[in-house]
Amino acid sequence: MLSKLQRFLPQHYLSSFAGLLANCKIRWLKNRLIQYFVWRYPINLTEAVNPHPYEYACFNDFFTRALKPESRPIAKGIHDLVSPVDGQISQLGTILQGKIFQAKEHHFTAEELLGGDTTLAEPFVNGSFLTVYLAPKDYHRVHMPIDGALTQVIYVPGSLYSVNSKTTLCTPNLFARNERVIAIFNTSIGRVAVVLVGAMIVGSIEMISTGTITPPRCKSIQTWQLDHPIYLKRGEELGRFKLGSTVIVLFEADKVTWDPPFAATELVQFGQRLGSFKPDQW
Repeated sequence: MLSKLQRFLPQHYLSSFAGLLANCKIRWLKNRLIQYFVWRYPINLTEAVNPHPYEYACFNDFFTRALKPESRPIAKGIHDLVSPVDGQISQLGTILQGKIFQAKEHHFTAEELLGGDTTLAEPFVNGSFLTVYLAPKDYHRVHMPIDGALTQVIYVPGSLYSVNSKTTLCTPNLFARNERVIAIFNTSIGRVAVVLVGAMIVGSIEMISTGTITPPRCKSIQTWQLDHPIYLKRGEELGRFKLGSTVIVLFEADKVTWDPPFAATELVQFGQRLGSFKPDQW
């Protein structure tokens, strides 16, 4: 029922309007938005580099606020795999013959998630995946789970369904239907894909390599091939959501071992160790 109702909403218009409000620099308006948000959600401003909410130029600047480094220490083990974001694990596990578990009986394929590109999806056919949902209260910058060289960024147009747990349970192929930005990395464990999935009211997705990718919203897949790959260390920022959504990370087969405590619904923080990886020569 929830999924059907969302189908009839003007998803892109609502998200564009939300983006305009979030970027508004009219002092009284942006302060009202920030005031409501701080009242509505348990925001820990003591973690922020700037803990004074009304000093931000607009709501988006507040929403994507930088955190003090000491508030999110990065796991230091040489083979530690870390969470790229703050949020709640939606699912994690093995990609079985190209299929990624969403919820209940719902699956989607790595090929669908990666914009229908069979060649791009092939390394992940029997690999591992991590899906983390970012709630409105969470820190909304996305960081590297492992050292890697960014070689390609892909924008895939799509719907903008909500990605909360209720919608995830009842909407088939949710993450492969929604608008998303895909970052492809060469790493010591082969290819790694980090997918930033858009959602209802997500005003913008921004990448460090290309700047703001959406809006404007295109109707066809757009690809940026980096002639000079950008090397990012574990824990460095790779992008951000201006309003919240979901991040999915894909790894090749037999490269990642998840630590036993982690499972669906577990809360995690950026920089926290989630498991370990087996490096190759690269």
